[in-house]
Parts: sequence; structure tokens; C-alpha cells
Amino acid sequence: MNFITQVCRILVGGLFIFSGLIKLNDPMGFSFKLDEYFGPDVLNLPFLQPIALGLAVFIVILEVLLGVALLLGHWKKLTAWLLLLMILFFTFLTFYSAYFNKVTDCGCFGDAIPLTPWESFGKDVILTVLIVIIFTNLKYIRPVLSAGGRSAVMVLALIGCSFMGYYVLNHLPIKDFRAYAEGKSIVEGMKSAEELGLEPTKYGTVYYMKNKENGDEKKITSEQYMAEEWWKKKEWEIQSDKTESVVLKHGYEPPVHDFVILYNDEDATQEVLEAPVVFLVIAYDMSKTDREAYARVNEFAEAVQSADYPIIGLSASLDSEVEKMRHELQTPFPFATMDLTTLKTIIRSNPGLVMLKEGTVAGKWHYNDIPDFEKDIKPML
Repeated sequence: MNFITQVCRILVGGLFIFSGLIKLNDPMGFSFKLDEYFGPDVLNLPFLQPIALGLAVFIVILEVLLGVALLLGHWKKLTAWLLLLMILFFTFLTFYSAYFNKVTDCGCFGDAIPLTPWESFGKDVILTVLIVIIFTNLKYIRPVLSAGGRSAVMVLALIGCSFMGYYVLNHLPIKDFRAYAEGKSIVEGMKSAEELGLEPTKYGTVYYMKNKENGDEKKITSEQYMAEEWWKKKEWEIQSDKTESVVLKHGYEPPVHDFVILYNDEDATQEVLEAPVVFLVIAYDMSKTDREAYARVNEFAEAVQSADYPIIGLSASLDSEVEKMRHELQTPFPFATMDLTTLKTIIRSNPGLVMLKEGTVAGKWHYNDIPDFEKDIKPML
């Protein structure tokens, strides 16, 4: 049992550190997932939405520290209890997500390793079993290093995680795993499976049937409906309000979704993607955008326009709110509209700056890192 416990210890500790660091690379992205969970359509905990980012940072740092503590054998009883409580919390979230099909990606490994809801739940079930083995065999967990050495490692881990979290929140993720990372072609990312000669994801329909005579209910696929000729069974009727679409077989899906730019109610997507060079100022939510950043953004925009390059703003806010804020902030460029989730995915900064070259992401900057056009950008053009 000692050997099994040590294997579980290494697996759980390593996975918690890995998972925590992946999310700590992009805590803003994890906070978006928590915000989805807290929304009215999922757990209906709206009072937690304003603190989703703070909770995200706390959870991911705790995740890393618990992994380190387990490997060190530090505070083993407290560590075991916290690991068990955390994995039960995650297992509940992933089961809820999978069963009710509410949040399609739990964000367990950020954008680095996307998992389906049921894959996430399965992973958490396995981790729960491993943690229970550790919890019931704590006598085999022996400390590594002296008490002072363990404490020093924990402090260093906390400092390192805090610095990393501070850095990525004030700049951008150290490693961008998304489809809009620098060097990625948005045009290529939008191509369908058919265009690339790949097998697409296959979808089907699930019908909820109700027996009019005894009230029994059954769930069947559209294939079953046709093969078994359910339309001939007059005692059964389709509950149309419960009909849903499901994935029958996973295949290739374009990583770029909903990249549609509307300017004055007209589709300007192709014009932007085909431009030799275009700059995008992304402010997905104008009510939450950092006002002080626009002094630097506006200065950059004026330099861009003086060099005869196009620059436009993108937001998901209402036109009236955008126009109000645009005049207050004195932005020298027009704004177009794009989907909120897409804008959040493109860049983790509000506002943020993106440079496209013929539909390929050539540069991305947090508002704290707005470049100097003459010195930093001209050499790239």
C-alpha cells in the first residue's frame, strides 16, 4: 500500500501543480469560466460574478501550493483535507456542466488542453479516487526536507505564483494557447473541415418521447426514431420543448468561431482580414475598459493614421454606450461590433491592441505595453 500511496502522491501533486500553473498563465480566462458557472443559467450565483477574477487567482495559486505541499509532505492532514474538498468542488462543477450541458469547457487546463465536459468529469473522478487513497493512508506520507526547508519551498512557491499572476494580469499570458496567438492565421482558423479535407464533427438530434396513455418517457436519437419507425407509434408523442442537439462523433471543428465584424450594420470581416496591415483596438466591454489607457492608445492611433494605416475599435457593447464612451475618451478611430466571447478570446486586455497582416496576428499588446509606432512597429511593416 505504501507504493500505491506514493504513486498517487506523485500523480496528484504533479497534476495539481501542472493544472494550476496552466491556469495561472491565464487567470483572466479561468475567471471567464467561473463567471459562466456563476451566471443565472448555470448555478445562479450572480453575487459571485464581480469577484470571479479574484476567486480565479486564489483558486489557481491554492491549487499549485497544495500540489507542492503534497509532494513535500508538508502539513499533510490539512493538505489532504483541502485536496479532498477542492476535488469534490471541481467534480461537482464538471458533473453539473456535463449533465446539464451548461459550460462546454470547464477550463481545467485552460486553453492548453481543451476537455469535453464528460472528459473533465472523468478526470475529476479518477483524481477523487487517488486523493481518497492518499487521505486514508496518510501514515505513508513522510516529509521531504526539514521543516524549515519545506516552509522555505512553500514561501518561494507562493512568491513565484503571486509574481506570475501579477505579471500576466498586467501584461498578457506568457504562453498564448488560443487560436489568436501571434503568428496564427485567422483566415486558416476559420476554414471548415470540408475545406481542409478533414472529417467534421457529426451532430444528431435527441427526442424526448412521452406515452400519452401512461405518461412514460423515453429518450431516443433521431437515428432510432427513423430505424424503429416511432412516428407509427400513435401512443407516443415528441416533447418538442425538450428536443436537443448532441454530438454523435467528435471531428475537426474550426478553432476560430464568430469572427464577424459589423461596421454600420454591414459585414466588414473580409475587408479587415484582407488588409495588408490593420490595427484593432479591442474593448470588449466599454463600461469596464481602463479609461487611463486611452491616452496611450489615442497617441498610438494618431501615429498609425499619420502613416496611412487603418485602425478601428472593436466592442460588444451597445452602439449608444460605445459612442458615449468614444466621445468621452476622444478616440480618433471608429468602432465596429463583434461577439463578446470572441473579443475576450482574442486578447486578455480591455482595451488591448492587435496588429493583423493579411488576416494573420502579427502582434498583440496589453494596454500597459502599448508600443511606440515609429520605434517598435515601423520595422515590422
